[in-house]
Amino acid sequence: MKQRIILCITIGLLYAAVIGGCGTPGNGSDAGAAGTDDAADTDGTGESDDGAAGTADAADTDGTGESDDGTADDGNSAASDEDTTETGGTASGTIFEATDMNGDIVSSDIFLDSRLTMVNVWATYCGPCLREMPELGELAAEYEPADFQLIGVISDVTEDAKQKDLDYAADLIEQTGADYTHLLLNESLYYSLLTDVSAVPTTFFIDEDGVIVETVVGARDKTSWKEIIDALLEE
Repeated sequence: MKQRIILCITIGLLYAAVIGGCGTPGNGSDAGAAGTDDAADTDGTGESDDGAAGTADAADTDGTGESDDGTADDGNSAASDEDTTETGGTASGTIFEATDMNGDIVSSDIFLDSRLTMVNVWATYCGPCLREMPELGELAAEYEPADFQLIGVISDVTEDAKQKDLDYAADLIEQTGADYTHLLLNESLYYSLLTDVSAVPTTFFIDEDGVIVETVVGARDKTSWKEIIDALLEE
């Protein structure tokens, strides 16, 4: 029963991301990092080597320049009106317990470690997600851990995923240099944080009490992320 629920959650996220597209950078995030566009498409076919949709064109599988639902594809996999920033969040703290890529248990107590936590929800098929991850890795290393930390949530890889899917996600993390904690999807994580996520990347900024203080849909470049982070740390 648990596996069926998690499968439904994953299918729902994948369906929403394909229909709505990967979250869009509205400010030039295509300049993200060289080499990540084809991280999941090493043979140039538009598909990853294990048969999954190519990450750079997840919403444009027929090469027409339009997503499969007929909307224009600007190369960033989603319409710009989904690229938003919202302030405010949950009235009470976000509570979860999940497993990271190393098999270690991570709970929402991790928010106590930093004044501000950036939770970046991404997917292995999402080009904009992969393009911004090298700079996210740089950001994670540039701040004092007591002030800022970064966590990734892999929205299409669950805790009970097959080993080949776990290895594929691990390869993408290594290729993009996203050297920070990445959590695997489970029910606890989904219901505490991802119920309203309709596109990836979606990023939450969470304070040390576990309260979401800002939500951003779409990718950003490093400069834009730093402006958001620094402004929130000054508050």
